[in-house]
Parts: sequence; C-alpha cells; structure tokens
Amino acid sequence: MTSSDKNKKLDWSVFDSVWYKEKYKDVLNFLQVQTDEAVQEFYKDKGISLKHSPNPYFDEDWYLSKYPDVAEQIIRGDFRSGFEHYCQKGFTSHNPHWLFDEAYYLKRHPDISDVGLAELGFRNGYDHYLNIGDFQYSSGSWFFDPNAYLKGGQATTLELGPYSQCVRATTPVTGYGHRLSWYFDPEWYLETYPEVRKELDAREWTSALHHYLVNKTPTLFNPDPYFSEEFYGSINNDVSGAVESGNFRNFFEHFLKYGVHELRKPLSTVDLEGYYRNPTVQQEVNRGDYADAFAHYIAHGGRLEDDAAFQKESEHISKKIYHEMCRIRMPLLLNGTLDFTYEYPDFTVIIIAHNHFAMTLSALASLRANYNGPMQVIVVDSGSTDGMRMIEQHVRGLEVIRFPGNIGFLLGCNAALEKVRGPFTLYLNNDLELVSGATGNALARLRSEPKTGAVGAKLVRTNGMLQEAGSIVWRDGSVCGYLRDRRPDVPEANFVRSVDFCSGAFLLVRTDLLKQLGGFDTDYAPAYFEETDLCLRIHEAGFDVVYDPSIVVIHYEYGTSGFISGASMIARNQETFRKKHGNYLRQKNLFHERLLVRARSSATRQKRILFIEDRLPYRFLGSGFTRSNDVIRSMIELGYHVTVYPVYRPTEPMEEICSSFPDRAEVIWDRELPELEDFIKSRAGYYDLVWIARTHNADRLAPVLMQCADAISSHAVIIDTEAVAAPREHQKRVLRGDGVPEQSVEEMLKHEFRHLFMAEKIVAVNNKDAEILKKNGFPNVGVLGHMQKPLPYSPGWEARRDILFLGAMHDSDSPNVDSLAWFSGQVLPLLEGRLPDDVKFTVCGYINPKVDLSPLAKNPRINLIGRVAAVGPVYDSHRVFVAPTRFAAGIPYKIHEAAAHGLPIVASSILCEQVGWTPGEDMLSVSTTDPQAFADAIVRLYEDKTLWESVREHALTRMQEDHSRAKYLEQLKALLNFQ
Repeated sequence: MTSSDKNKKLDWSVFDSVWYKEKYKDVLNFLQVQTDEAVQEFYKDKGISLKHSPNPYFDEDWYLSKYPDVAEQIIRGDFRSGFEHYCQKGFTSHNPHWLFDEAYYLKRHPDISDVGLAELGFRNGYDHYLNIGDFQYSSGSWFFDPNAYLKGGQATTLELGPYSQCVRATTPVTGYGHRLSWYFDPEWYLETYPEVRKELDAREWTSALHHYLVNKTPTLFNPDPYFSEEFYGSINNDVSGAVESGNFRNFFEHFLKYGVHELRKPLSTVDLEGYYRNPTVQQEVNRGDYADAFAHYIAHGGRLEDDAAFQKESEHISKKIYHEMCRIRMPLLLNGTLDFTYEYPDFTVIIIAHNHFAMTLSALASLRANYNGPMQVIVVDSGSTDGMRMIEQHVRGLEVIRFPGNIGFLLGCNAALEKVRGPFTLYLNNDLELVSGATGNALARLRSEPKTGAVGAKLVRTNGMLQEAGSIVWRDGSVCGYLRDRRPDVPEANFVRSVDFCSGAFLLVRTDLLKQLGGFDTDYAPAYFEETDLCLRIHEAGFDVVYDPSIVVIHYEYGTSGFISGASMIARNQETFRKKHGNYLRQKNLFHERLLVRARSSATRQKRILFIEDRLPYRFLGSGFTRSNDVIRSMIELGYHVTVYPVYRPTEPMEEICSSFPDRAEVIWDRELPELEDFIKSRAGYYDLVWIARTHNADRLAPVLMQCADAISSHAVIIDTEAVAAPREHQKRVLRGDGVPEQSVEEMLKHEFRHLFMAEKIVAVNNKDAEILKKNGFPNVGVLGHMQKPLPYSPGWEARRDILFLGAMHDSDSPNVDSLAWFSGQVLPLLEGRLPDDVKFTVCGYINPKVDLSPLAKNPRINLIGRVAAVGPVYDSHRVFVAPTRFAAGIPYKIHEAAAHGLPIVASSILCEQVGWTPGEDMLSVSTTDPQAFADAIVRLYEDKTLWESVREHALTRMQEDHSRAKYLEQLKALLNFQ
C-alpha cells in the first residue's frame, strides 16, 4: 500500500465499477455499456437479478447458495440482493466470500474486540482483515494462506494485500492448479475429477478451489488425497446429522473446525493421533510452523525422517567443518581485541594447549563472548610449536605458563593452580564453544548451593549428539558418559542432578576446595581418570558434584590431545582408581544397560517418585494443576527425585516446560499414556513411590499398574484425589435443569472410587472430602490442601480500582465458564449505575482455544485479558475478587491466592463452605440463586473501606495460620513417609 493509499480504506460495501467492468466485460461489451454511471445502473437494473457481485470482496452467487434463508428473504422482497442483506444485516453474522471466514479470523486474533473495531472505524472483522490483517499476511480462512499465494508468483503489487489481489483476479488462476493452502490440493483435485477441468476451461469457475468451495454437491468431492468424505462420515455418526441438516457444508468443514483438534481420523490410512504423538510434530505445530497436525501431515506426506543415524555417521564431516570455522575465524581474532585483563576476577579459567592455535583462539573468543565480567585466564602452553608460542601478543590479559615439552592436561592444570586468584576455578578444554549463558549458569549454581563443590556441563559433540549428560562410575571402576549418542533435548538429559563425575572439558570447582585437595592426583599422570578421581574426592570431602543442563558446551572431543590413547594406560589408571576408591565403588552398580537410569545419579539413597498427572501441571492452567505443581516443588525441596509423567503429551514449547518446573525435576515431555507401561518396565525397581494425581487417572492407570506390579519395587501407590467430583457433577446436573439425575450421589461416588483400592494411601484436599472417602470404605486417607504465602505488603483500598475474575477455562462445560456466564449475564447488569462507569470487570486466566468467550468482548465493561505471565500485578490493581461458582469440588486455589495477595473476596456460598471460612468475616458469601444479593455484596465491599480492610485482614490471617509453607511441607512429608 502506498503512502497515499494508507488513509484510504478498502470497503466491501461499495460498488467497484472498474472491477465490475473487467469481471463482466463480455455482457457489458455486448450491450455497449461503457461509462461508470451506466455500469452502475446496469448492475442495479439487471446485474442483481443475474447474481452479479458488486465488488471483488463479496460473492453474490456464493452468498445466496451458502445462506438459503437469505435467498428466501429476497424472494419475499425483504432485500433486493444478498449484497444488500450483508450490508444492512449480514455483516454481523455471515461470511461475504468463499475465501473468508469471520469466525476463523477472529478466533486467531483474540485481541480484536468489538470495542477495538469500533475505535478503528471498522464494522466487523472483514473490515479489519481487508485493511490491516491482509497487509500483515494473516489468513482469513483455512483455504487461503497468503504465503502460499505469494510463493506462487501471483502477486503483482504492494498496494494491496495477498487476499485482495487474489479475489480481484477476474480471470481463472493460471493453470488452475496453484495451491493456496495445505488443506486443498488443486493438482490432485483436477486429476481426480477431470469433469471439473472441463468446467474450468469453460470458465464456469475461477479455480479448482473455487469449484470445491462453491459446487452444489459438496459431499461428493474430497479436497486432497488425505481426506475422505465417505470414510469420515461413516465413522463419525455424531457428525452425519449435522451435515445433513446443513450445520456443516460437508464433513471436511466439520473436520477442520473440530475433528482435526480432536485428532479424528480423516482417512482410514491416516492415524492423526499417532502422528501427533511425535515430539517434532508437536513442537513445529505449537511453534506455529503449521496450523495443526493435519497440515503438518500433508506437508510431510505423513513421513517423519529421523536424522539421528546420519548425525552419528557424519561426525567426521562435522569435525572438519569445525576445524575450518576455527581457521576462518583466526584472522579476525588476531587483531588483539580479545581482552581478559582484570582487577578482581569472578573466577579463574585454566586452559591447556598443545598446538591448535586457531582452535584455542576460537575457544577464547567464545569464553569472552559468553561472560562479560572479569575473569583470570591462565593458558598453559604445553610444548606447542605453532602460533601458541606467541598467543599473548594477540590476546590481552592472558597469563601464560610455558613448558618446553608436552606435559599433558593433568600436570599443566596443577602447575596453573598455584597462580589461581579467583574463588572458582574452571577447567576448560580449548576444543570447544560455549553456548550462551554457560559460565554464568555454572557460577550461579555454585554461589547458590554451598554444598556443591563442582558443576559440569551438557557436552554436545560437533554432530549435534550428546557426548555426556553427566558421567557414571561402575563398581569395577569403569566409567561411561550418560546418554552418549542421544539427542541433547531428550528429557533424561535436561534436569539437574548429583552425579559421580563430570568431564574435565568443562568443570567449575570451588578454588579453596580444589587447593585443599591438591588439584589432580599425579598418580594418574599423564592422562585418564584424573577428573573422575578429583570428583570422587570432592564427594568424600562432603560436597556434591552436579550436572547442570543449562550449561551447554559444543565439544570437538579428542581435538587437542597430544597423547596417543592407549588401552594399557587406561587399564593401569583404572586399577589405580579402583584401589583408591574401594569404599565408594562398593556402593555402585555392576555395569548393565538396564541400570543406567539407576546409576546416573550419585545420590543412591535418595527416594524416587513417579508423579503422574493429566497434563504437565503448569501453574497457569489452574484447575488443580497449580496444586500439583506445588506438590512437585515441595517433594523436590524435601529431597526426593521426582519424575513427572503426563497422561497426555504436552504441546507447549520447550521454553514453557523448562520455566514451569524446578530444574531438578525430570519432566517426561515426549511420552504419554500408551508408552507408560514400557517406561515403568524399563525402570523396574527404580521408583519407591507412584503418585497418581486425580481420581479419574486411577481408572486410566489401573490396567497399566497391574501389568507393571513387579516393576514397582515397593508396590507403593498414592492416589491424590485432588477433589471428590461426584457431588459437583450432581450439582451441575440439577442446576442445569436435567431433572433428577439418573444416579444418586452415592452411586456416583461408588463409581468414582472404584479403583482407589490400588492405593496404599489416599490424599484428599480438605477434611470434607476426607470424610466422604472414609464413609465409603477408605480409612487410609490423609489431607493435603494448598500452600500460600501471604504477601508482606500489597496495595491498599485507595490504590485499587476494578473487579477481578481469575480462573482457567478448559472447556465450555467447566465450572469457571458456567460461573462467568452467570455473572456476566445476571449480576453485571445489576452493577450498572451503582459503580463508576470506568470500573472494569477483568477476566483473567488460561482460556482453551475451544472455549469461545468472544461474546464477552462485546461488553465495554468487560476487560478480557486471558492468560498473563504474572498474576501479582493483576491482583494488586483490583479492589474486589469475585468467585461466583455454582458447582465445584475440592478447594478453589484462586480463593487462597487472591487472599494471599490481599484482595478481598465475594464468593458463592458453596465456595465459602469448601474452604471452611466464616461468611462476613473472611469473605462475603452469597448464594448464586440471588443475583441481586451478589451485586449488593460487591457494591458493599467495593465502597466500604472499613469492611474491605476487615475482610482482607481476616483472610490474610487464615492464610498465615492454615496454609504456611512449613505446615504444608510437614503434611506432605508425613504422607510420603507412611511406609
């Protein structure tokens, strides 16, 4: 769009005479209609009856076919044309063109609200799309990908967006077969339906896609080779009626709107659910590379290539490339800009070099780029004959120790140790590259953990495969790098743990401890087992050696060794090692592949817990997941190793996973329920305890645990009910007017508890649920509620303004969605005129894409902000928290969280009963059968400062007394130590 056009809006409601003359030139030329005025009169007099479109953005013929009720209104004389209907009424609810879907566009742009559209002078989402979205290369339907359109070379101007250019085309698309999205394959379509090609040649359609979206028998045509109308309709009986009644144009429309997200099969040979289990697919879909698993499947032809074998075989190539890159960098590094001068170093680096000048310069450049603070760098030149002899002329601040011959890594490091001035000493090879944050993360680990003596890195070889993720010592004194030849992103390589030792390629050690131990033991000179011995002596001195996956190093491996690796030298030093560390080795495992997981940690007496949840319990999910997250964190704080295993494989990006859990939690993000049995069997005898979150997961896991009973050494299973659901479900059925539920609460409880017999201990969230469990024959019940730390300070009454609703909305049937609908429909209107006009009702929390809250966005009083990175600022800016829940189970975490943030609450009486608080003191409690009383309570709490402060103080006291961290840890510890 040119600067002159930026202020000129594209308008779907005007007659475009220039386009019309080109589009319908045959009939206009025949009738000799030429001027713009004559053309417009022709449209009014004859074009409308011929179902002509008035502009490229509205398709009259399609509109009348899509909406037969509109065609009937035209016959009755209510409107002259579909275009007139759309301009006057339809623009709020109907689609104007077969290549644009209003609901599709708005769902993918939740930030677009009615208020925002009005502020921009737009009447609907189509206005927004034509004037903003199209220029941002947004998509307005499943069948139009602007990038695909541009890729086909169809674009002719920058003054219009891709969509505008596409629909303005007045002749068939060249070749008819240009692909506009993954969901429709025009070449396959024309080959499969040759009659369509004939119709295209006769100019009945502008493209193959036009035919597919406009033809009168939509269920007779498939869009691509991966979807079958006949198959999908035959296996989805729940959809057939909706298609027959016209709710969906065809089965493919249902699939795109719903089936693809439910991972239904589009074709007998396409297992979309199995395909989506692949971590790479999930990562690329979640990243936005593809809209969904089906698009990914089509793009890859259903094939997933595993390049792990190629990576292993190509290491010799990657090493050559690494060498070449060092050589290329060298001239750039010879200008003396590398500077390691210091006054007081944060740490000291020791590098041993025997030749390999270019590689050493590259390693130093990586070190300098990796850490901006002061450091002491000591380079030991171990008999080099190349440029290493003059390295200090090119790098400022280096301290160089030279030896006439190659004395090796061990003796060179010990010689440098005498000159170390930093509080921490980093042994660093000169054949590596540090990934961003490596040294800073290592320093942070030692500074924050006084009992950690040394920390090592995740070493990745030049071919992208792991060298080690920490290393293992076996009982015979042999060693191995854990997970060698695996991908660096596997879950097992990505949690912090205590290990036997880490490689000396990158090993950060406390200097005072290192000097106390005398550095490396010279009995191992010239090489092999020196860092292994040092790490074991660190253990024996009462300190930990830690593997930290946030320290990532690309390592050439064997790139600078001046010694010839010899089996005799390894055997000699292994025998020396075995004699010196007999007591330590007697505690270790005999070597066996199946014992790798058990041997990967040096904390042999640490109890291990397998924690199973519906999903990875991110805090933002609410609905009990926040509590599960707290349980995991507390287990780790109590000293347990925790493996988190989801029933459903996560789709969130890796950065979300890594930031959501303690770094010592092992999070299995690449597997789910179908792989659980093999997972447990592969770790037979490893776990001391299995913690199952949520009662319904006991149902899912019962057959799995029975098959794995011999693999769980202690046979210890804890089932955390999270909430007893039957009373809530019963309340919901009664509330929604389903009449008397077919089952009584007692019958529903019996069904809910049918698999709790597996548990040696059952956990309830409150005493009320515990009593229900006991009455149903389960005396082995403990209680674990919520942990909340009251904030020492939060803003007062004057500094707060709005009303807040905070909660996760996972599906349209959830209590939060129900309560939000009730409040916005029944209570919010009663607040009009009673609160200042600028007071907003904020809706905050995770919203599943399946949940449509767009009607709320139409209310100017409602501020729909969805999920936020941090809830603290949201709590701090609001004066009243509302929780109008009409059916619920367990304890609502949001009540405790709001109270801990100093935000007084108006809640339904059912929630007040669940938390066991005193109505009128700890919160204002109102029945949800009385909207007026609920509104009155909000106004009273909002306006009465004295009442507000009283309620706030009572709730904070509740938090301090009942939900302190110390009390919570004590309760959890008692539950875990029941054996």
